[in-house]
Amino acid sequence: MRYRRLLLGAAGAACTAAAVEVLSRGGLVDATALPPASAIGGEAARLAADQEFLVDVAATLRAWAGGLVLAVLAAVPLGVLLGSVPFLGTAARGLVELMRPIPSVALIPLAIIVFAEPTRVEMSLVFYACLWPILVNTLYALRDVDPVAKDSLRCFGFGPLSVLWRVSLPSAAPFIATGVRIAASVALIVVISTELFAGGVDGIGIYLSETQSGGGNSDLLLAGACWAGALGLAVNTGLRGMERLAFRWHGARVEGVA
Repeated sequence: MRYRRLLLGAAGAACTAAAVEVLSRGGLVDATALPPASAIGGEAARLAADQEFLVDVAATLRAWAGGLVLAVLAAVPLGVLLGSVPFLGTAARGLVELMRPIPSVALIPLAIIVFAEPTRVEMSLVFYACLWPILVNTLYALRDVDPVAKDSLRCFGFGPLSVLWRVSLPSAAPFIATGVRIAASVALIVVISTELFAGGVDGIGIYLSETQSGGGNSDLLLAGACWAGALGLAVNTGLRGMERLAFRWHGARVEGVA
C-alpha cells in the first residue's frame, strides 16, 4: 500500500511537470511568467551545487529548527498543565482562541522592533505560529484519554501524577507528535514568508526576493520555490516516519479498532 501511494504521488508530479512543459512550450502561457518544467528543473539541479544557495538553505533551516524546538518546549508542558488542571484550561480557553487565529506575518513589524536581528525575528514568528497547533493538539489529546484507564489506576491507589505519567501522556503522545508535524510545515512557510517581507542577509526567502530584483528570472524563482517545497516534503516525510517508529503500537491499535 505504501509503495502504491509513492507511485501515485510520483505519477501526479510527473503529470504536473508535463502539463507545465506543454503549456509553456506550446505558447498557451507566457514563457517568461511560467517557464518550461525542464528549465525549472535544470535551475533547481544547478542550485543543489550552488554554495551561496546552500548557505541560504542552512540559514532558513536554523531559524526553522530554533523556533520549532522552542515552541515544542513551551507548548507541550503548557498543554499538559492546562489539560490536567480543568479550571486553568477553562480560564485560558478564551485567550487561546483569541490569539491563535492571528497570522504570524501580521506580527512582523512588532517582531522587528522587539528583536531587530533577522534570525531572532524569524525564530520568534516561527515560535508563535507553531505554539498553537502543538498546544491545541496536546489539550484535545489529554481530553480524549480513556477515562476507564485513568479510573482503573486510581482504584489501585495511584495519584494524579502517576496517572498522568502512566496513562495520559502515553495515550496523548501520538496526537502531540501529529501537532508537531503540522507545526513543522507551518514553520517552514512562516520563516520563508518572514524572509521575503522582513528581509535579512541569508535565507531561501532572501534568495527568492533577489531573483526578482532584476526581473525576468521566473525560472530561478520557481526553482527556489521547488526547493522550498522539497524541504517541506522531506520534513513531513521524516517526521511521519519517526511517528510510525515511535508509536507503532498506536497504529496497530487503530487498525484493530477499524
